[in-house]
Amino acid sequence: MNSSLNAARRRWELDEAGTDVVDVLVVGLGATGAGAALDAASRGLSVAAVDAHDLAFGSSRWSSKLIHGGLRYLASGQVGVAWESAVERDALLRFTAPHLVAAHPYVLPLTPDVPRAQAAALMTGYRLGDALRVAAGTPRRLLPGPSRLSAGRALALAPSLRADGLRGALLSWDGRVVDDARLVVALARTAAAHGARILTRCRALALAGDGARVRDELTGDEFDIRARTVINATGVWAGELTPSVVLRPSRGTHLVLRPGALGALRAGLHVPIPGERARFALVLPQADGRVYAGLTDEPLDGPVPDVPEAPESDVAFLLEVIGTALDRPLSRADVAGAFAGLRPLVDAVDAPEATGGRTADLSRRHAVLRSPDGVVTVVGGKLTTYRRMAEDAVDAACPDARASRTARLPLVGAGPVRPGAPGRLARRYGSESWAVRDLMRADPALAEPVALGITRAELVWAVRHEGALDAADLLDRRTRIGLVPEDRAAALPAAEAALAYA
Repeated sequence: MNSSLNAARRRWELDEAGTDVVDVLVVGLGATGAGAALDAASRGLSVAAVDAHDLAFGSSRWSSKLIHGGLRYLASGQVGVAWESAVERDALLRFTAPHLVAAHPYVLPLTPDVPRAQAAALMTGYRLGDALRVAAGTPRRLLPGPSRLSAGRALALAPSLRADGLRGALLSWDGRVVDDARLVVALARTAAAHGARILTRCRALALAGDGARVRDELTGDEFDIRARTVINATGVWAGELTPSVVLRPSRGTHLVLRPGALGALRAGLHVPIPGERARFALVLPQADGRVYAGLTDEPLDGPVPDVPEAPESDVAFLLEVIGTALDRPLSRADVAGAFAGLRPLVDAVDAPEATGGRTADLSRRHAVLRSPDGVVTVVGGKLTTYRRMAEDAVDAACPDARASRTARLPLVGAGPVRPGAPGRLARRYGSESWAVRDLMRADPALAEPVALGITRAELVWAVRHEGALDAADLLDRRTRIGLVPEDRAAALPAAEAALAYA
């Protein structure tokens, strides 16, 4: 079946969803929900998947963009979580999304704030992480091992580091995704190619073990979707549909630094957070020149917002921490934008006592829960392990189904890239990059850049094939232009033109 998602396909699949009985209804189309839709559909099950908003509208688009092997979890004794992370990173790097996920170097500067004993312990941790890489089967050509750098080499990779007192650096490698929202889009499209009905702007009003009451947010019409089993994959909002699920959400804030704020940064940075044993601020340069810097880990009290805001206290904290390693401290003027994501951490009866109330110390292990009415809810975890979370959820919901296939199932775009494909397009579209290029050849006006090197053709492609229904879908999730308010405002006319053109 065709993998293209668009308004026309949504209309006719919405009509079918209200009349058929599907094997699996998935609620939520972030990474885990889209992954569950793909997992079930690739097993030969009939699937409908709904989301109140858009693909990757929630936490999945606000990640650190890391596809990591769980080094931090080793430090806290969560060996199982670390191993699971290494295995899932391997699957993404080698089989499922090599066009979107690749290795990236990270420099941890050895400043006077990092004692020699701590540096030795960190290198030991890096080597243990590399041992997990070997055990998971990831070849060194895809993910190099750690090493010690001289001060000169560290400054060559990160010229903005403070040279005074710099003893060198520790170099490590881990996975990163070019764009977390694009990974979700690829999952949803691959699920659609296997027959899943992907229905955005469809809000689940109530869940039961045999289906859900749903409202089309574009028309206001309400209808029932009947299903043999239901998976709640709404993440931090899971408790709103399944009250028996209790979560302790935490907020993670990232800054979007202006191009040039950190000079010619050729590697990511790990900057130790003062007073913390195994927590670091992350600085990650982007292909478009922006730099993401994060992240905080603070409990969220009160109602869970659809789009969380990054408080100024988090912005100030990150600027201060990152500035400890820099030759020139960052100022608020260096910040072009900020975003915050919410983690659906699993609560436990003894969590407040065991962690001192800190969400930073809660386990990132996921949980699959069954409510009395039969709804299966999957919560916790992180972006790297979305596939395993999805597999476990489908196993619980459909115990008699065939085994999962997704560990080696390539996502849309993961095929061979034709020689000569523009590098930026290849990194975002993989084997489909020439199809995007063909749009520009057919209409040279579509080759016009909108922002950050993104062309009008990419916006048109998103409307025709990636399920974008409005300008926000285009600017905030199919591209990340909208992370900087002034860039978003400048690109808005082009997004509206693409919707009309397509």
